[in-house]
Amino acid sequence: MLDQKDVHNKAQMVRREMQLKLGVQSRDLDHALRKAGRRLPAKVRKQGNVLARAEFLAQNPKMARLLDGQEVETAFDIVITHLHSIDEVENRKDRVLGVAGSVAFYLLFVGGAFVVFLWWRGYV
Repeated sequence: MLDQKDVHNKAQMVRREMQLKLGVQSRDLDHALRKAGRRLPAKVRKQGNVLARAEFLAQNPKMARLLDGQEVETAFDIVITHLHSIDEVENRKDRVLGVAGSVAFYLLFVGGAFVVFLWWRGYV
């Protein structure tokens, strides 16, 4: 059977990993999962919610009896495995390339609009 410290430590470990890998800062695991949103797959989000509920229930000794230790362990393993598989460098590179692509598109659009304006006014 899990005690309050075990569940709290697991939740804190997941929160720490989410902060490192996704940049999500929050006060508790439930809030972190909401902030992460669609950056986590549905299956991982669901297991994260199981872990967040376990953290909430573990605060009360009578409610802690409702916890299924195997379910909490499985949820923890699934969430941690997914968070360890996230490549921070690849995510950073994707964001930089996305911004660079947007800037390039807008520069081409403004340049094309400028050429059309010059043509319309008869300067070209």
